[in-house]
Amino acid sequence: MDQAIKDFAKQFSYQPQLEGDFDNSRFQKFIVCGMGGSHLAANILKTVEPQLDLVIHSDYGLPTADLAGRLVIAMSYSGNTEEVIESFNQALEYQLPLITIAVGGRLLELAKANGVPYIQLPNTGIQPRSALGFMFLALLKAMGQEDSLNQASKLVHILKPADLEPAGRGLAEKFAGSVPIIYASNRNWSVAYNWKIKLNETGKIPAFYNVLPEMNHNEMIGFDVKDSSQELSEKFYFVFLRDPDDHPQIKKRFKVLESLYQNRGLRVEAIDLAGETVLEKIFFSLLLADWFAFYTAQNYGLESELVPMVEEFKKLIQ
Repeated sequence: MDQAIKDFAKQFSYQPQLEGDFDNSRFQKFIVCGMGGSHLAANILKTVEPQLDLVIHSDYGLPTADLAGRLVIAMSYSGNTEEVIESFNQALEYQLPLITIAVGGRLLELAKANGVPYIQLPNTGIQPRSALGFMFLALLKAMGQEDSLNQASKLVHILKPADLEPAGRGLAEKFAGSVPIIYASNRNWSVAYNWKIKLNETGKIPAFYNVLPEMNHNEMIGFDVKDSSQELSEKFYFVFLRDPDDHPQIKKRFKVLESLYQNRGLRVEAIDLAGETVLEKIFFSLLLADWFAFYTAQNYGLESELVPMVEEFKKLIQ
């Protein structure tokens, strides 16, 4: 797992190829169907380019949104995700414009058999959550976002995963024995969500996330610690992901919330997103989360890469 983190920047040298005769430049509206690590790229893209008309569907079938004029992109890293295969088949049945992104598996077989355009991801043997660079570039290619693709490709020379390893190790040591709760602004919800997922899958621990300002209207009340409920809150340790470009009131809310929590004996670690562009801020932050999660698993003596409970679950629902 640590090698996948160290090599992450190299993913941005990938040049995705869209196989099939298909003009994707005519589409302005999109549906991305994906589960688990296979929709993380779409989440990030929504943060980077919030103006995009992009519906992210993480379920069986297709969303109830108006499908007219939308390009459906079926993403499954393995190519065997049953929810995405159903979405693919339904899009095919409705004769909707469709592109598939996968390493291989049943989804790629179906695409080839039905003449559906596809992008075949590199099969490097890493986990879907570790292939975010590959999937992000492939998604941009599928959507015809060539300018954004060129900008993202520059990250190969900018990201330095090894530089963030000491800070990630330090976080893992600091949070040992605790349950992380990640907070970010609503604009950075996908970043907080990715932190949570990395801590769940790589770190093998419970972790949760929420966003400001919404949590100021509900969740924080659950941490208004009283003597009778104190032991419920003692295990939690909060990460505040602060963005210099957040709304001024969001910055104020973070500051006040940190004070309120600390006054109630709650632990807070504030982390400022660093980078010259939105993409840099996101991926620098996610690399820090990768190291945090990796060393968390190490500290608990746990294997960090595989997800045996997911595989067990899949077998039980067959």
